Amino acid sequence: MSLLRRLGVETDVVEGSKGGRESIKTSISPKTVYLPQFKEIEMHLHNYLVDKLKQQTLDDREMEGKVAELSDDFFVNRDDILNYEEKQAAIQNVIYELTGYGPITPLLKDPAVTEVMVNGPTKIYVEKQGKIIKTPFTFRDNSHVLKVMERIVAPIGRRIDESVPMVDARLPDGSRVHAIIPPLAMNGPTLTIRKFPDNPLKIHDLLRNEGLSYEMADFLKSCVEAKLNMMISGGTGSGKTTCLNVLSSFIAEDERIVTIEDSAELRLSQEHVVTLEARLANVEGKGEVTIRDLVKNALRMRPDRIIVGEVRSAEALDMLQAMNTGHDGSLGTGHANSPRDLILRLEVMVMMAGFDLPVRAIREQIAGALDLIVHQVRLKDGSRKITHITEVLGVMNETIVLQDLFKFEELGKSDDGKVKGRFSSTGIRPSFFDKFESQGIKIQPSWFSEE
Repeated sequence: MSLLRRLGVETDVVEGSKGGRESIKTSISPKTVYLPQFKEIEMHLHNYLVDKLKQQTLDDREMEGKVAELSDDFFVNRDDILNYEEKQAAIQNVIYELTGYGPITPLLKDPAVTEVMVNGPTKIYVEKQGKIIKTPFTFRDNSHVLKVMERIVAPIGRRIDESVPMVDARLPDGSRVHAIIPPLAMNGPTLTIRKFPDNPLKIHDLLRNEGLSYEMADFLKSCVEAKLNMMISGGTGSGKTTCLNVLSSFIAEDERIVTIEDSAELRLSQEHVVTLEARLANVEGKGEVTIRDLVKNALRMRPDRIIVGEVRSAEALDMLQAMNTGHDGSLGTGHANSPRDLILRLEVMVMMAGFDLPVRAIREQIAGALDLIVHQVRLKDGSRKITHITEVLGVMNETIVLQDLFKFEELGKSDDGKVKGRFSSTGIRPSFFDKFESQGIKIQPSWFSEE
């Protein structure tokens, strides 16, 4: 009888990427994996393999084959209590340590997982279909998590230790990583990884997921083609970057695009793209390059479009000035709970630039630069929808005037817990339609059809 069954532990099962149930082939339950017997054998195997492989240069595929071969040699003369299934689990765990990121490796490979959250060594959560789920996997201890963090940040020239206790990074596939360690993180080393699909979502994917209506999709496509200045607002995890990727796909192939981000996440389909990424200061406190520095630099790079991954500080002033000085068609995102809140946040961010500008001048800058705000929301059922497409009209009585063009209205919940609702046009004709007409963009009557 196996160690697994003697302890009364069953193999863990999770929801598969297509909604069915499938076994996680990563390891056996942590109740077994981290019992002293299993842990000791796995560590002996790991040390044995490291010693045998340290003189060899192998890629990941060759490494897996070599590990399997050497593991057979390791187990052949051992009288362990592990059966075949448990030995394979130990081998697989060691492969994940040598070629991946330890226990979270299979979660990062799962296409249904959109976010991985490590709250210390014993609590690992994932987001699937907008819902947060606790997984059965764990790290051995804090030092185990720290080793994985170092493995993530080292290739991009960053570090995480007591002098630099938090860091933003990215994986080779573009996934965004944030790491923070004690004493700042009281639960232990905390890791948050936002995954992005292998193939960036297109507008038809958003339509299939009911993230917007066909009329809204046609309208937004026309707005990008007409070179309107647009910002996407929303909360954390609402899908702003995905929406920005989708909107950017409507930019013509013959335009030069400059993207500016803290950590490069955008994956544009066009060929003529220049990607700029901010840089933190080094250990001596030198070498920092901010988003604001990059926005200023981008203006000297002859861009047709400037795309700022996230506007969060004083760079708002430089971006607004770019929009007001001939760089039409600029795109960006910002955290906000509504289109109106985004306007208020932009005012504050402009003030962070350090110039003593009167509020009216700031509001006129914003109203003159921005044409449209697209607001994205993650609803209670985990779905993500564009709930507002809002025009920025101008300043009246020292207040920026907004008007909604499209809205999503919640109508309750279905029996399976899904949010019910409908997208609709407000029937208002935007003031920028003369721009559409001058560029030969066809205006659809359905855009103004109130339902």
